[in-house]
Amino acid sequence: MGIEDVHAWLRDSDPALRWQAERDLVGEPAEIWEATRARIGTEGFGARLLALQDADGQWAGGAFFPAGFDFATIEQTGQPWMATTWTLNSLREWGLDPAVLKGTADLIAQNSRWEYDDLPYWGGEVDCCINAWTLANGLWLGADVTGIADWFVEHQLADGGWNCEWVEGSKRSSFHSTLNSLKGLLAYDIATGGTPATRAVRRSGEEYLLQRGLFRRLSTGEPVGPWIDHFGYPFRWRYNVLNAADYFRQAAVFDGVRPDPRMSDAISLIRAARQADGTWLQAGRPPGQVWFEEDVPAGEPSKWLTLYATRVLNWWSAS
Repeated sequence: MGIEDVHAWLRDSDPALRWQAERDLVGEPAEIWEATRARIGTEGFGARLLALQDADGQWAGGAFFPAGFDFATIEQTGQPWMATTWTLNSLREWGLDPAVLKGTADLIAQNSRWEYDDLPYWGGEVDCCINAWTLANGLWLGADVTGIADWFVEHQLADGGWNCEWVEGSKRSSFHSTLNSLKGLLAYDIATGGTPATRAVRRSGEEYLLQRGLFRRLSTGEPVGPWIDHFGYPFRWRYNVLNAADYFRQAAVFDGVRPDPRMSDAISLIRAARQADGTWLQAGRPPGQVWFEEDVPAGEPSKWLTLYATRVLNWWSAS
């Protein structure tokens, strides 16, 4: 496919994807993509998830896991992706107008508690990734999550990143935890302007990844893991260079800076995965129960991955 064919292919999609292609790839005027974006709440993926919301404001009756989940089965079944946090993540990332969920923040505050120590939902808990998503979702829905932003300042590790295993004594940052933490902090800075402290820790976290070229060990220069170019949508909590590069694209646009040249090898990995027809293949999503599939099976051309990768490469090339 040529560029126009790829664009047409992406536009023949759910509104959650289509509006982003119209805005970021095709360059449609605002009245076009905004009209498409407004349809998220009434049709397709967004409407399906909204219809599954419980009367108490949650999804699947739980904060991070469905109510009654048997944790003894997680190694066999995988993480279920149906509870409140995962559903809010999807709706927010797809671009749903938060006004559609008016009152949800209050309902969650009243009815949802973390599975960890029965902590109140909008106060966060001890996991970096969970706190990052809660920070972003709370800002989106209008909840008071200032304390979570401060939590990231207090829990940054000495090497500049974060690790969800800090409660187990880990002193080394994780690529996965650091990227997810950065996403939450960027959402905070975009929504509020941030504070000197949150802006400083975000810069340090970005430097942690950039010093490693987004995928290398600082000690040896070798790839940090086989998952660095395993491109699967939805990303969930997992790190790969496409997920990271898209974060740096958003951060650079917000901060008004050019792409950092230390990302060049990671960009090459993304470019190398492009098929001859201009698409990227689905590598497979993490296992676990879902409400419904949001993308194609492994091995097939993925509209979501093609959107993300094309947008990243366009940003990189334009600069």
